[in-house]
Amino acid sequence: MAVFIDTSALYAALDADDDNHEMSVRTWRDLGESGEMLSTSNYVLIETIAVVGRRLGLQAVRDFQTQFVPLLEVHWVDESLHELAVAALLTASRRNLSLVDCVSFEIARRQRLGKVFAFDAHFGEQGFLCIP
Repeated sequence: MAVFIDTSALYAALDADDDNHEMSVRTWRDLGESGEMLSTSNYVLIETIAVVGRRLGLQAVRDFQTQFVPLLEVHWVDESLHELAVAALLTASRRNLSLVDCVSFEIARRQRLGKVFAFDAHFGEQGFLCIP
């Protein structure tokens, strides 16, 4: 079984001041012990690096790159997936929905991943089981 990892889960683990930090750290530990495959996209990596760098600084980006990225199976977004996600974003016409979210939904569906480690309510709205 595999779990899709969202930016919100990665960020919460890196920011000790985040409201979800302790829950995120516990969930990361539990996932590590479970042996489940951890899946994400290169778009999530880009988004995480951008947010972490802006809010927490370059050392936090280094920590992300060395401590989290090696644990992840990364799905690379090609042109057709990008276009599909842009179309989904424009069709949804929701201000707080992001292109990265739409890419993540599609990858999780394609990989038949029912579980997502996220603190983003959009995943639950799309029918995914969010952990924690």
